[in-house]
Amino acid sequence: MIHAADVREWRNRDVVDTESHKIGVLEAVYVDTTTDEPAMATVRTGLPTRHRLVFVPLDDAIVGPGYLRVGYVRTLVKQAPSIGTDDVLPAEQEEAVFKHYGLPYKPGAAGERQLARR
Repeated sequence: MIHAADVREWRNRDVVDTESHKIGVLEAVYVDTTTDEPAMATVRTGLPTRHRLVFVPLDDAIVGPGYLRVGYVRTLVKQAPSIGTDDVLPAEQEEAVFKHYGLPYKPGAAGERQLARR
């Protein structure tokens, strides 16, 4: 299991898929607001002048020397909902990220977000 205390050390690591193909570079980690455990990451992809951030779940992630391996193939991750490098994920689009990966979405009882950036 990946621990929340390690999150700061992950930034700028290469993110690779299940077959060790590079997806991009880790930009930020989002925690589940109910457990405060790492749940999703944003990965910087694209050309240097046209970067975007795609979301990928961390449920099966493995941290290695200089990389973070996620449990999804590169093509699925690159098709995931994305935001600009200076943008924030709008609350109304959060559910789409979970649906893209076939994961259940559970907002809080009062409708609060499931993800928070760390």
